[in-house]
This record gives sequence, structure tokens and C-alpha cells, in this order.
Amino acid sequence: MGLIKLLVAPIRRIINFPLFQLMAAIAVILSLQAADNRSVFGQIFSALDSLVGLTVRLCGSIFEVKSFTKSWLTTGFMIAYVYVAGVLIVFLVKVAINAVVELVARTNAFGLANAIARERGIAAYQAWLPLERIRPPFGIFHPVASRRLARIARTRSRRLFVPHVA
Repeated sequence: MGLIKLLVAPIRRIINFPLFQLMAAIAVILSLQAADNRSVFGQIFSALDSLVGLTVRLCGSIFEVKSFTKSWLTTGFMIAYVYVAGVLIVFLVKVAINAVVELVARTNAFGLANAIARERGIAAYQAWLPLERIRPPFGIFHPVASRRLARIARTRSRRLFVPHVA
């Protein structure tokens, strides 16, 4: 899992760059506009164009919209709607991938349950570390209970393949 994250990191960095996202939105708009009106993409562009026109008319009812403002509003709203649709699509893909990973982890379809559990255990351990610094020392009040809890924590950390911090 760590190797995949390492290999995908440069791609994710480029995709998360706002200028790349703007270029992708403009590329989607241009490809939709170039499509034939009878095709699915042409119909999507017609719906997008009518939605943008409705939004510009709504803005025109609030304040005066002249030709220059209308062209900027049309461009801005078109990019904004395509961007929001892209974010929604990415979110739905992420939810679907998480659901598939959960299903694979529950059924142990590929024998990856141990690797997934180890990855989740390491992530939970790393999330706990900042809280460990601000936790008051339990051993001051109950030294016997503190030793028992430390022993339990050590055995559980060995089971989860999480490195132990003394």
C-alpha cells in the first residue's frame, strides 16, 4: 500500500494543483461544446448552457448586466459548474473505491485482510501519537493499573504489527 502511495504521489500533486484543475475544466467545456448536438455530450452541453444562462439571468435581475459582465459571468459560471461536477464525480468515485476496499477486507477476497488491518492499525497509531503527548500520566495515580495497561498495550501493538514506543 505504501509503495502505491509513493508512486501515485507526484500524480496526485499535479492533479491537486489549482491551475491544472482550471485547465481540466476548460478542456471539458471545450470538448462538450465541440460535440454534436444530438450526442450525449452535446445534450450535456445544452443543459449546462441553459443552466448558465438561467444563472446569468438571475444575476441580471439582481444587478445590471451589460455585455462585458455577461461574458465574464457566463465563462465563470460555466467553469464553476464543471468544477463542481468534477468534484462531485471524484467524491463518488472515492466513496465507491472505499466501499470496494471494505468489501474486499470483509470477505478477504484476495487474502489482503492482514495487510489492510496492518495499514489501518499503523494509521490509527499515528493518529494517536499527538494525543499521547498531551495525555496526563496515568501512572501517578495508579501505578499497578498503569503497568497492567502498559502490558496490554504492548501485546496489542505486537498483534497489530505496530512499532512500540517506550
